[in-house]
Amino acid sequence: MAVKPLEDRIVIKPVEPEKKTKTGLFLPESAKERPMQGKVVAVGPGKLLENGKRSTCNVKKGDTVLFGKYAGTEVEIDDDSYMILRESELLGVVEK
Repeated sequence: MAVKPLEDRIVIKPVEPEKKTKTGLFLPESAKERPMQGKVVAVGPGKLLENGKRSTCNVKKGDTVLFGKYAGTEVEIDDDSYMILRESELLGVVEK
């Protein structure tokens, strides 16, 4: 099943946090935080402006983005977890 987001909404596949620190220590399940980084899998057409035109989104499919800890809405599609957020809830794009 595919989801097409509306307006300025973006569908993100959260990236799971590392199970091991850079120094080699393994983290227990209780120490892990909710992921705040993910890959964009779908982008809406953009917000409808008062003049009838649409604004373009600053992110595109495949971008890695950062989002707030409690931003967006979690949804489950075909046994996979996704986040649906508005573009304004994104904190930034990770450049490689």
